[in-house]
Amino acid sequence: IPTEMGASLSELEQQHQHPLGASLSELEQQHQHSQSQPKKKHHQPKEPPIKTKVKLRLSSTGKNLLLSPQQNIEPSRKVVQKGPAVKAKYETQSAQLSFPHIFERILRDADSPVDRSSKEKLFDQLHGGVYLHDKTKMYWVDKKTNANCFVLFPRALSITWAENPIYWKWIERNNEGLPEVVELKKDCWLEVHGKFDTRMLSPGILYEVLFYVKMKDPVQGWELPINVRLVLPGGKKQQGKVSLMEMLRGRWMEVPVGEFVACEKDGGEMEISLFEYDGGIYSYVGFVSGGIVIKPKE
Repeated sequence: IPTEMGASLSELEQQHQHPLGASLSELEQQHQHSQSQPKKKHHQPKEPPIKTKVKLRLSSTGKNLLLSPQQNIEPSRKVVQKGPAVKAKYETQSAQLSFPHIFERILRDADSPVDRSSKEKLFDQLHGGVYLHDKTKMYWVDKKTNANCFVLFPRALSITWAENPIYWKWIERNNEGLPEVVELKKDCWLEVHGKFDTRMLSPGILYEVLFYVKMKDPVQGWELPINVRLVLPGGKKQQGKVSLMEMLRGRWMEVPVGEFVACEKDGGEMEISLFEYDGGIYSYVGFVSGGIVIKPKE
């Protein structure tokens, strides 16, 4: 049907085609189709949450403890242990405060009275150390194993020519925790012996025996290794050699002699020795003895 302008409907459709080539009817269909489709929502990506860490300082150890907020632990909140954990904690504390082996008999030889007004005060002194026999020995209890430990200071040892000032010099060392040490001035004969009753030790504990020594400059005559020996009750021997020339100067060092498991049934007197007199031509200088240490092996 012709229009007033003289153009047919088909001609108008051709004149109003979409620039991309789509007719009006096609555009209407596309518009209706787009309205029928649900609109997609465009979400902007969220930034990942920032994970922070709470920094706690442990006043007792000075170490830092890093906790993640996911653990749901607040710095100011106390974590309360319940059930078996509490029981185990108290059992551990009780074990630490159980009385050590024959400690009453050992304390009879203490140089000064021991405070027994409370269990805590008693153990504070046992852990810190108690002098015995006019400061010739010291007794203490190891915190970890609750085992008896001892030091035999030089006055409790047998040292060849130790009372001769030409060869040996006795020195007070209260500032080092040692009542007295002995220094070898010059000698070609080194012989140190100690004796100890193993029945004073805690049964079932693996012990190590060590000489507590220091090498002091000028160090001379120690080209040959020295001998160390441990003779246990019953006659069993442990013997070896140690080079003192390899030790650091001016520091107290532990020279291992031997080790054994304490047994009350087979206990008795053991002998600990450090000696060297086979060289003959050497003149030893610079050796300082702090005594013998008997403690649980770490």
